[in-house]
Amino acid sequence: MAAHLLSLNVGRAEPSTAKNVGVTGIGKRPVEAAHLRAPGPKHGGLGSGVEGDFLGDTRHHGGDYQAVYAFAREELDWWAAQLGRELPHGMFGENLTTTGLDVDGALVGERWAVGDEVLLEVCGPRIPCATFSARMGERGWVKRFSEVGRTGAYLSVVTGGTVRAGDAIEVVHRPDHDITVPDTFRAFMGDLEIAERVLAAGCLVEVEAAELRETVARRRATTAELDA
Repeated sequence: MAAHLLSLNVGRAEPSTAKNVGVTGIGKRPVEAAHLRAPGPKHGGLGSGVEGDFLGDTRHHGGDYQAVYAFAREELDWWAAQLGRELPHGMFGENLTTTGLDVDGALVGERWAVGDEVLLEVCGPRIPCATFSARMGERGWVKRFSEVGRTGAYLSVVTGGTVRAGDAIEVVHRPDHDITVPDTFRAFMGDLEIAERVLAAGCLVEVEAAELRETVARRRATTAELDA
């Protein structure tokens, strides 16, 4: 089956007790069409890259490098089987529910053409948080989701435009390194060997690379203290 956008999802403001911001937009619901655009910086920008999509915690979410979140329907179906419950489109807070596309096999820096207008670039993984855990209502959800490590992908909007449910998705560029989205997730979760590979590849945007370098330095310092 050719890769396409199975569902386009946007969130609205809803009460949340998971974080001190008090509201969340993780409850995404399908819409027929929406305009995608680069939202600018995480702090002081427009938030989501999808017009009409609400973000409650703009300190940790949104901005150019987390403009759009994609998750594969095939992965939702796998989780539905594991959990014994139905998981509708948008359940994981994804803007793009895809089918026929290996989202978690994507390389960081890979580019996707969606429909006739939009060009997106894969930036990295989703890091599960308390809001996601509250949304799912599953005991130990963050740990369980992290252990599987197929998190879906955050994307930036290279060329904006309107996308519609049913639009074709085509991978139009793959970089010459081999760093996948799950590799990057494991790096941020503390795998120092993979982290060094990710940093050596130079595939992350500078703000993400700086955060990973800090993570590596902190974990190496902790290891040195334990070995002393």
